Amino acid sequence: MNTLLSQVSPLRTVPVHPAARQLLDQVTADPAAPLRLAVVAPGGYGKSVLLAALDRCYRAAGVEALLVDDADRLGPDQLEELLTGADGPIVVAHRPAAVASSWTLLQLGPLGVEDVAQLIAAVKGAPAEPAAAAELHARSGGVPRLAERELLGRLEDFRPELDELDDDVLRYLIAAEAGAGRNLDLLCALLDRGPDQLPSIVDAARATGLLGPDDALLPLAAAAIRDFGPPARRLTTVQRLVELQLANGLPVLELARSLLGTGSSGASAAAAFAAAAAEALPSDARLATRLFEAAAEAGDRSSAVTAGWARATALSGDLDTALRLGDGMLGAPDPETRAAGAAIAATVLAHRGELARSAELYHWASRSAETMTSGDGLAGGRHSAGNGVPAGAGTPGGAGDTGFPTGTRLLGDGAWAGADAFAAIALVGTGDLDGARRLLDAPAPGVAPTLFAGAATRMARGIADSVSGCATETLSTLLGAAAMLEPALGGTLLPDSPAALAALAALHTGELALAEPVLTRALDGGIGGDLLSVRHRLLLGWVAMTAGDLATAAEHRNAVAGRTLEARDELFFATLELGLARRASDLVGLQRSWHRAYQASMRQQTDLFTLLPLGELAIAAARTGAFAKISGQLERAHTLLARLGEPPLWTVSLVWHELHAAITLEDADAAKAHLATLAAHAHCGRYPSALATAAQCWLSVLGGTFAPDTIASAAAEMHDLGLRWDAARLAGQAAIRTSDRKAMVQLLEAARQFQGTAARREQGTSEPAAAGTGLAALSERELEVARLVVDGLTYKQAGSKLFISGKTVEHHMARIRGKLGAADRRELLATLRELLSRPDAP
Repeated sequence: MNTLLSQVSPLRTVPVHPAARQLLDQVTADPAAPLRLAVVAPGGYGKSVLLAALDRCYRAAGVEALLVDDADRLGPDQLEELLTGADGPIVVAHRPAAVASSWTLLQLGPLGVEDVAQLIAAVKGAPAEPAAAAELHARSGGVPRLAERELLGRLEDFRPELDELDDDVLRYLIAAEAGAGRNLDLLCALLDRGPDQLPSIVDAARATGLLGPDDALLPLAAAAIRDFGPPARRLTTVQRLVELQLANGLPVLELARSLLGTGSSGASAAAAFAAAAAEALPSDARLATRLFEAAAEAGDRSSAVTAGWARATALSGDLDTALRLGDGMLGAPDPETRAAGAAIAATVLAHRGELARSAELYHWASRSAETMTSGDGLAGGRHSAGNGVPAGAGTPGGAGDTGFPTGTRLLGDGAWAGADAFAAIALVGTGDLDGARRLLDAPAPGVAPTLFAGAATRMARGIADSVSGCATETLSTLLGAAAMLEPALGGTLLPDSPAALAALAALHTGELALAEPVLTRALDGGIGGDLLSVRHRLLLGWVAMTAGDLATAAEHRNAVAGRTLEARDELFFATLELGLARRASDLVGLQRSWHRAYQASMRQQTDLFTLLPLGELAIAAARTGAFAKISGQLERAHTLLARLGEPPLWTVSLVWHELHAAITLEDADAAKAHLATLAAHAHCGRYPSALATAAQCWLSVLGGTFAPDTIASAAAEMHDLGLRWDAARLAGQAAIRTSDRKAMVQLLEAARQFQGTAARREQGTSEPAAAGTGLAALSERELEVARLVVDGLTYKQAGSKLFISGKTVEHHMARIRGKLGAADRRELLATLRELLSRPDAP
């Protein structure tokens, strides 16, 4: 008699487990051999499939065998009665349990990767890719049932099996899926069992085949429990876990995460979501946003949740929601909520290029905080200076900084000290140095010297000092502030990062080697969340472009391309594209990028921290014939600088760009005026001195009266400062304008070296090849002219595209002809076509 007590899977008729196949081979060879075999394995390991195969084998041989599946479901008496009188082979399959010593034991373990590959081939009817087999093995743990159901997309088949589980086992599995499977105290409280009773429940859970060797839920098993376990049971179990964790003051993030999307509501769920959001905020603002929103939907509309939600959305880059929430808090009856809303709105506006309004709101936040602390006795106290702006201290990132638990500060005391510092930075950025100094000089007795409070003030003092004298210590101060704030910035909402401000100062002082690492650390450390990651990336692009590394600059640009950018980031992105197009002599790209950059500049208020993009915009405007459009912005920039006393650190870079715009426009008077400004600041350090010298060299080159050695020395100094592209361009332009053949070759060679490219040599010659001395000898403008003329445009048409006269185009072509040594116009055009068609043409 063949007996099979449970339905086997019709999907697999041949076992894939090696031990099972070996047993089948033995039975096939001698089906009448006496056999007392116990097949032991957790559920889903292939016991039923093996019994079905043995049944077919014995039937084919005409042998009466007793095959019993799921023997663990039978009582001892039932099993004994079933086995009594059986004369033939007996195979009993059951989940792990004690086995009589007289029986042969066959234990089925998990499949290996190769066995999983065979299973895939059997189910799919095609050989399995090794990577696919390895992935399925990792997700299933080698459990055949899990692997098979995943392959067939039938994890829902677990639904009835989970419904039938013992209640304690099901709750244990739900707890394990929620991340509490290793917390013995929590499990005992959940199951209302003592520590000595827990092992039996764990053993029963292992028998389901859903746990791995380390008793952790296998990934596919976790998905099955999460998606197909009894919903009400799962919800009540997880909520109970959360209540237990909250009662003990323990983390709830992983537990609350599993409640997202379940529709859980009520005071308990809201408290769980809020506490979990506070945990997530320092490291994952997007998750914190979802959790804060879930807390609000669950019924918690408190100021703490609203403030936390606003901060999280801002950190994740959703400034519209952050501003909406922050603005709504401004009308709250209590000063703490108003101050938190003002600080959030101020941060958003700073990112949107509204520094004046941002400073006003930060100031207002501090005054609101003063009102708050004067009435509730804030620990540590707060002093109000004569300007009405209080100073404070605290540490962000703790419970008080996130708004939880109830009774702590919405933004943390450190945020109020930060409000003073951030207001001061914004005031300097808009030209109000006196107002910034009043904020920074206000005494603050009783303020705790935390990292955040101290470093934020240090950052603000660094910016204030940057507009005083030659500002020789500014960069050191800002770099120190960046280093001090890095360990204290988790989840802190910033209008700008100390790393970004330090990088801007470095760009304005030619310290590119210092800008790159501080930005990289900020980007890698997630300082300021997604909100500031774009800014750090764009500034890295600006550093690379300024250094002449256009490929790296383009990589940083591409990393943020396609994202929705706020006004400040949009301006830096658009002008980065503009600068790359200009340096690549891409006239079409320049014209295309110009419109986006100009529009971005119109949405951004002119301030101290956007002078670099404004300078790049000025050169592009001169190249595209639209310089008049930005004259108002340049005028406002110089008015701002004049209010600050023409600080060299911020002035020289803008004037350097304006000098090149004047050169492009052939405006000699403007160029001389810019040269005079640069010369006036040359005493303030190596960088302004180098720019002043280079400016003088440019004008002498364009005037045709220059000493090649002086040009080479000035270009070398710029190269040493990291300005490779500018150095190469100065040397190259001088080379094509000298009548001294030897000087021309030397300057061209220097230009190639400064640009990081070696001169190409034709085999068997000592002079540069045609493609080297030819196109390399042409200026950026001459290359543009050559391409247009080769494309068939007349001098007038080419001039129209380049916004220069046809006569100027003719002069350019005459110079090109001389440089290439062409005998006539026909030979010149033929030479240009050949050179420009080469793959290595610039």
